[in-house]
Amino acid sequence: MDQNERVAVRLRAIRFLAVESVFGFVSFCLFMVGLVIGSLLILIVGWLAVPAYVRVLRWWAGQARSRAGRFTGTDIVSRYPPIPQHPGLDDLPRLLIAASTRRDFTWLMIHAVAVPVAGLTVVCLPLAALNSMAIPFYWWAFPADIPVGSIYPVTSWWGAALMPLVGIGYAAIGWWLIPLTARGVATLAVGLLAPRRELELSERVSALTASRAAALDAHAAELRRIERDLHDGAQNRLVAVVMMLGLAERSLRIDPEQALPQLLRAQDAASDALSELRTLVHDIYPPVLDELGLGGAVSALAGRCAVPCVLDVARLRRAPAAVESAAYFVVAEALTNVTKHSGAERADVTIETRDDDRGALLVIEVVDNGMGGAVETAGSGLAGIRRRVAAFEGSMKITSPLGGPTRLEVELPCGY
Repeated sequence: MDQNERVAVRLRAIRFLAVESVFGFVSFCLFMVGLVIGSLLILIVGWLAVPAYVRVLRWWAGQARSRAGRFTGTDIVSRYPPIPQHPGLDDLPRLLIAASTRRDFTWLMIHAVAVPVAGLTVVCLPLAALNSMAIPFYWWAFPADIPVGSIYPVTSWWGAALMPLVGIGYAAIGWWLIPLTARGVATLAVGLLAPRRELELSERVSALTASRAAALDAHAAELRRIERDLHDGAQNRLVAVVMMLGLAERSLRIDPEQALPQLLRAQDAASDALSELRTLVHDIYPPVLDELGLGGAVSALAGRCAVPCVLDVARLRRAPAAVESAAYFVVAEALTNVTKHSGAERADVTIETRDDDRGALLVIEVVDNGMGGAVETAGSGLAGIRRRVAAFEGSMKITSPLGGPTRLEVELPCGY
């Protein structure tokens, strides 16, 4: 490395340390806010502030990852468990004590206290060297009876003459210490903010536990829906068929001419019950998924939707059957919500397969130009979509400002 490269490295380190020192004061403010929220956890207002604070903390830690990554030339990945859009009381403690939250807050505390002190101290070394070099000029320019302030009071020409040597010492220390400190600050960010294997495994176990609970909830909800549909639909029709057949049997014994109309009514009721059973079976797992794949099945959904739909599946690849089934029902519920509640004149449905460091993801996006204001409430269709997605360790995001548009984004891991 030649002299110009060495100078460029140190200038780059000075810029990095100066930026980190300034941002360290921002971290200090965010750290103090965290302490205030922690002190308010005895009140409900403290718990209500936790999701917003964790979101800001994750964003700020992400900015530090980007800065450290650019300085070190490495890509620092970030993996966080999803934050529910409307977290419940059981979600808040889990979010607060998550390994990722503890990791980010530890970095925040060190970045808020140690980094500004170290950064400003080291960045000031070149300035101290220049100041020491200029002490003889100060001594010459100022009156003789006024000492010049430095690491020691300069009261003579001999004292002033020695100060350039002190400046050389400052420059030598800074020349060696500045890149070392910059690498240390960047290494600290990488070490604290990069997800470690044990933390990843811990968060993975937590995510699996949550997804297992969500899967059980979704399974129970599906069983309740099937039971309700059977009880309110096919079962009632079959009871009516049995009653009509009983009346027809009685008519055959008393007045055979009246039996035929009753048998025909019973036949119609049996046909209706069979149709409802077929619909119920179709809702459990649509056969069209096996026949046409997810793209063809969703195309049929879009064609039946009362709101005109534009479907884009050009970047869609096949996924496991369970994932495609979940995606099918997500789109079906989303289009049902668009039809019933949005007042939209158009809907755009995009389904594609994306690849990232987590593997393949099935990404669903449903956008409508309706009146907006969609709110996820307990028992709503959006809550059902979130529950179904959570069972696959996926994520769901809904944005619906008043006046629209409403945008639903779902990510489902494909498992390969």
